[in-house]
Amino acid sequence: MNNDWKDRLNVVYSTNPNFKYETTQEEEATSLPPQQQKLRVSLDRKNRGGKTVTLVTGFVGTNEELKALAKFLKSNCGVGGAAKDGEIIIQGDFKQRVLDLLKAKGYTQTKPVG
Repeated sequence: MNNDWKDRLNVVYSTNPNFKYETTQEEEATSLPPQQQKLRVSLDRKNRGGKTVTLVTGFVGTNEELKALAKFLKSNCGVGGAAKDGEIIIQGDFKQRVLDLLKAKGYTQTKPVG
């Protein structure tokens, strides 16, 4: 057992003589291959100061993979954006271009919404 003090930073003191500190490992999200991803591409203006953004939702996988896909889409559209909470935000109206890029990358179950 690794008894590293950094794993117990927030435990101050226990009066139980049989206390044994246990760390829990967070489960990593399992990633689906691109052919099984059911992504939805839509345009959104809500709470964005009237600016239009292209939203890609429904991604199942790790944050690193989500950020890598967002970086691919942003660089191919030549705009900025963000990736968080399982969705990708691309600044501007790039709905058709994002759909084409995703299908070319192997995301065959991608659908436009709205």
